[in-house]
Amino acid sequence: MPKESKQKKAQQGPSGVWGRVWAVAKDTLTFKAEKQREGFILLGVDDRPLSEKKKDGANQENTGGKSGQDEDKKNGNREGTRSTKKPIRVQRVSPSNSRKPQEDKKDFSTETLLVDPQLKINKKNLEEIYSLPKNKDIVIREFTIALKPPIKAFVVFMEGLADKNVINNTVLKPLMILSNMEEKVTILELAEYIKDHILPGNQVEVLAEYKQIVERVNFGMTAVFIDGSPKCLVVETKGWDKRPIGKTETEQVIRGPLEAFNETLRSNTALIRKLVRNEKLITEMFKVGERNKSDVAIMYLEDVASPVLVEEVKRRITSIKTDIVAESGSLEQFIEDHPFMPSPQILNTERPDRVASFLVEGKVAILVDGSPQVLVVPVTIFSLLHSAEDYYLRMPYGNFLRFLRVAAIFITIMTPSIYLAIETFHQEMIPTDLILVMAAARETVPFPTIMEVFMMEFAFELIREAGVRVPGVIGNTLGIVGALILGQAAVQAGIVSPILIIVVAVTGLASFAIPNYSMSFAFRGVRFIFTILAGIFGFFGVSAGLFILLTTIAGMKSFGVPLLAPIGPRTKAGPDLVIRGSVWSMEQRPDETDTLDRQRQPKISRGWVKPKKRGERK
Repeated sequence: MPKESKQKKAQQGPSGVWGRVWAVAKDTLTFKAEKQREGFILLGVDDRPLSEKKKDGANQENTGGKSGQDEDKKNGNREGTRSTKKPIRVQRVSPSNSRKPQEDKKDFSTETLLVDPQLKINKKNLEEIYSLPKNKDIVIREFTIALKPPIKAFVVFMEGLADKNVINNTVLKPLMILSNMEEKVTILELAEYIKDHILPGNQVEVLAEYKQIVERVNFGMTAVFIDGSPKCLVVETKGWDKRPIGKTETEQVIRGPLEAFNETLRSNTALIRKLVRNEKLITEMFKVGERNKSDVAIMYLEDVASPVLVEEVKRRITSIKTDIVAESGSLEQFIEDHPFMPSPQILNTERPDRVASFLVEGKVAILVDGSPQVLVVPVTIFSLLHSAEDYYLRMPYGNFLRFLRVAAIFITIMTPSIYLAIETFHQEMIPTDLILVMAAARETVPFPTIMEVFMMEFAFELIREAGVRVPGVIGNTLGIVGALILGQAAVQAGIVSPILIIVVAVTGLASFAIPNYSMSFAFRGVRFIFTILAGIFGFFGVSAGLFILLTTIAGMKSFGVPLLAPIGPRTKAGPDLVIRGSVWSMEQRPDETDTLDRQRQPKISRGWVKPKKRGERK
């Protein structure tokens, strides 16, 4: 089946019985606007005398002279000589209708527009493009180039995005003061002459198309238009305000670097290049978004990353058709393989050291201008559960933390459902003394166990979300105090049992131990499904849920790499899955990424260790 038909079928949803359920749910939960909806636009007022309106009244629909006359009668003007100010009604239909409004203004296109030798025409074109003088962010500065004879020119830049000091010192000052020399070239070659001999900027381009010029001006550069020249100079003058390099917020470590990405793309690429000092580290730039044209960069090691993987990443990014991609989270949803599955297939991180380690393994990093999070593809379920601190600590400590993390995953998913299944269906599994204590604790609870579990789980998630949204230290205080007060009050009121409070608290704490936020969110959502299955079927429902979850994850892929690799399907695995081996034993890169260079380090990477001879004792 062709790729386009597969994509169209995936967007339409599943087929069969589930397809009908999907259609009903979609029609119920989504908003549908009318296909054609008429309205009116106030384009102005009609100042004609009432006598002229009466002549046109027969051809108008409930407007014109009659309404004007009625309005005049209300105001006491019976002669009909006073002009009425009534808005002109223009029909407006939805974009699906081929008819256009009568007063529709034609957009000023820059697709085929070229720089004109006449300075006045160029200025007029820019006024049309940027809606001047209504637009107050665009600055046009006219001046005279100090040549013999003098030549008129002007610069245009976006205030707030361009550095005025750079413009004054590297553009205006050289052209107005330091260029006092006789003109040695023709006017057609003047732009190239100024670029090579007068402007000291480190990045200067000579362009002739308005489309390219406008894109660069919107990005903070400065354009110089010269009278008589059919070309324009574009100088690098970006200088907007940016947040300095700060500490990590969501991926904090005790031992390791504390630098984090910020919202500036070039700062983020520099942080990565500071760690990966290799001439083979490639950075490719793309424009994504029809109206916003956000900068998206991909970084990879040319002699390590698979060319097939790089081409697939570029294909998915360049195929996006939308108005704006403002953040890496939006881009992630456009390029992921399984958008309806709870488990993420792309890793996002704010740590440059993690991105550097993934690049060395042959993976691709995706950076979005304006986002402090960097995406890494492809990933496996094990990569999502690893933390940066695992590699900075000694092997026994790192493995202990990983065991805790695996236990936290099972506690997050299984604890409420196991408690509900035992409490409802399998009381014989509980010791006699414990079941007597549980029965006494639930004696005053008026709700069934499944409703009790859902109430407390919902309350805990509500407190967690409220703590995140409340700014500063108040959020943490709200979460702790709210949970204590709510739990204690619920127990004293006899709404829930004390054992359930312990179950919910342990489950919530375990979910915080998962390092990846998206994966933690997925397990938190799956927990509710397991609770429903346990409340209906007991342990049989829990077992069926585990089987479905495992098979679902086994069928998922991240840019062609199975999410359970190298376990499912079984390939050659290194000493870095659930248990981490020593750093000197990681000799090869992961097999699932199909890298060009598999060897990471020699067999004996510790040069101070002498190789043992055969038969030699320790």
